[in-house]
Amino acid sequence: MQWLMFVAFTSVAAFGQTQSPLDYSVTTPRPISPAEGTTTPSAQATQQQNPFLGSVPSKNTGTTINLSLREAIGRGLRYNLGLIESGQASADRRAERLRALAALLPQLSANARQAYEDISYKEIGLKLPSIPGVPALPPTSGGFGYQDTRVSLEQSIYNGELRDRYRARKMDERSSILSLRDSRDVVVFAVGTAYLQAIASAARVETAKAELASAEELNRQTTDKLKSEVSPEIDSLRAQVEFQTAQQRLTNAANQLEKDKLTLARIIGLAIDQDFAVSDSLAYHAFSDTTIEAAQVEALRSRTDLQSAEASVKAAQFTVHAEKAQRLPVVSLSANYGGAGGNIGNFNQVYTIAGNVSVPLYTGGRIRADIEQARADLVRREAEYEDLKGRVAYDVKTAWLDLTASDSSVKVAQRNRSLAERALAESRDRYANDVTNYLEVVQAEETLTAANENYIQSLFSFNVSMISFARAVGGAETRLPELLGGK
Repeated sequence: MQWLMFVAFTSVAAFGQTQSPLDYSVTTPRPISPAEGTTTPSAQATQQQNPFLGSVPSKNTGTTINLSLREAIGRGLRYNLGLIESGQASADRRAERLRALAALLPQLSANARQAYEDISYKEIGLKLPSIPGVPALPPTSGGFGYQDTRVSLEQSIYNGELRDRYRARKMDERSSILSLRDSRDVVVFAVGTAYLQAIASAARVETAKAELASAEELNRQTTDKLKSEVSPEIDSLRAQVEFQTAQQRLTNAANQLEKDKLTLARIIGLAIDQDFAVSDSLAYHAFSDTTIEAAQVEALRSRTDLQSAEASVKAAQFTVHAEKAQRLPVVSLSANYGGAGGNIGNFNQVYTIAGNVSVPLYTGGRIRADIEQARADLVRREAEYEDLKGRVAYDVKTAWLDLTASDSSVKVAQRNRSLAERALAESRDRYANDVTNYLEVVQAEETLTAANENYIQSLFSFNVSMISFARAVGGAETRLPELLGGK
């Protein structure tokens, strides 16, 4: 009997030590790289250190913040580092467009000059023939001064290169604006995933607390039965192991919650020492009726990264036209008007008007090389655009499949949890009435623990699939609250 009790005790203890709520299902996905695969330039340039997982932290308010999903998204759209970098990249494109526009506009300047000169006649080749009785020309003119004040104007009349370069920069600016909108969707995806991770961990903490309370009550019951000599000691040992295991589960769940809150704080710009709580809870909202075909059509219309890629193709086309236009004549006008004289009181009106025509005759193949380079860039942009169209269709299809599968998983997990709760209640009644031993209660508790974790995981996966679907279709910033039940 002592040997059998030892084996049973060690088996239950080993089960309690190796089994934890996080081991019942696939490990919950974490938002390691929410911007992976995006066309946002700032995200592509820093894939190794994803800026969408960072932020510009605000100061600690000194109070506890109750943070809803909508408020978390609002903070992310304000403080997220990836979005800030995307905004500055868009500002750079705007500056390039303004610079290209300035080359087409009139250039007006004013110039005032006060000069003192002494001209060498020999330098300019001025000399007089030798004439008897006439003194030779001095070597220099001697010092003299004059003043010259003018307003100058330069205007391009026709320059195909500058015109097409301006159009290309204008398309680049549009591409960057659309890319900035895409960055907002990436931030919504990152914040939403991190927030759902935090509330899933919070749900695990609440479940662990309930399991601990149940294990504590059963431990008290077995202890009382042991004292009354109506229950064997092995039941008391099992109850103690289960109670300690429940304590460990609660500790692990609470620790994971704090780490998930830190991840969320880093994304939305909260101070690391800021105390906050997620106020929303995991909930199931039936998916709205739509078809995969309608979702794909909507994605091709709404995805801003696809629109950004299309604008980049147009910019590359205008760049090719600009390089070809280098072979065309350039017509410009220059003029100046002002006064000049020995001093202000002795000024005379002066002006210059000139029309200029410039035609490239030989450039050593430079223009041809510029055209070939621009064409290569155009082909690359067109290929990337076609690939992105296929990727959009792929994103919608995979998100749809995940959403359908997770929707079914939630319903099954919900039924399983209800059955596990009934089984545990019946096992506890049977044990209280001395119909069975405590081992049946332990098994029922572990089954309920697995069912609770499976339900939390399934519900988390379903809501993440909702976010992924909103991201895949486009317009996640406006579509996500509708998909998550108006939150």
